[in-house]
Amino acid sequence: METTDTAVGDPGTEINAVFDSLSTTVIADRELLETVLLGTLARGHVLLEDVPGTGKTLIARSVARTLGLSFSRIQFTPDLLPADVTGTHVYNEKTGEFEFSRGPVFANVVLADEINRAPPKTQAALLEAMEEHQVTADGETHDLPEPFFVIATQNPVEMAGTFELPEAQVDRFLVKTTIGYPGEEGETELLRRRDDRNLQSPSATEVLSADEVRALQDIPESIRVKEDLLEYMVALSRATREHSACNVGVSPRGTQRLFEAARVRAILSGREYVTPEDVKRIAQPVLAHRLVLTPDAVVESVDKHGVIKDVLDDVSVPTI
Repeated sequence: METTDTAVGDPGTEINAVFDSLSTTVIADRELLETVLLGTLARGHVLLEDVPGTGKTLIARSVARTLGLSFSRIQFTPDLLPADVTGTHVYNEKTGEFEFSRGPVFANVVLADEINRAPPKTQAALLEAMEEHQVTADGETHDLPEPFFVIATQNPVEMAGTFELPEAQVDRFLVKTTIGYPGEEGETELLRRRDDRNLQSPSATEVLSADEVRALQDIPESIRVKEDLLEYMVALSRATREHSACNVGVSPRGTQRLFEAARVRAILSGREYVTPEDVKRIAQPVLAHRLVLTPDAVVESVDKHGVIKDVLDDVSVPTI
């Protein structure tokens, strides 16, 4: 597989090294780690939803460390202000001028911890950063470092003290996934690892640099996608808009994110071309969270993932 930068050799070797490093610190199955890395390589953002204590913060911190990227953590709370995220102008007594003081969003990897505990106004402060990789303060635009991506964590909306994420915010996340509790053996292994070290939190090993990550992000542009697969992805998105349980289906932005994620999925599988199986494997984490269900579907507890499953079953799969 050709690369676009000499900073990266064999992408498969680089990616496996990342997984090996993450597996030494995070108790999670490879599919979950692949979903998180998929978001990173596709220049997207990742939303992790689960109850407290399942390792969401550790995953985000470990990904940043393994990829050799700068890391910043923002603890979202009900009293957090937009300026606490993006930064603000402060008066410099020495120069007699106002200077921009950068907020914690100025990092390669930003952990938006418990994002749904902040009010919608503060959540919206991330929108420009996530979409444009820049922030605007007092009419001045400031570019964010590259690569840039957000790993946000949220507690289930049923928990006290949470706010529903705005639909526009949710649509900015390339993938949304859950972690779940580890199995019995995994939880026992967690205690074994804790017993073998003096530090409370483990530390991942750095295996890549920012330049190498940028080079890996360029590789999907060379992945081949046949015309019938393009039509297949469009058909999936359009089918969600016509589903009886959906008030709002997958947006055109979501269709594009499905395309981008499918190309990265091909890379993770060691191929230079996308197959229907790539699309089907990433359809749930890429599409389900973008759906807005009808009131009747909400009352009937219709599952968004069930809607995507229906669509995958109904739409004809092209033959490769």
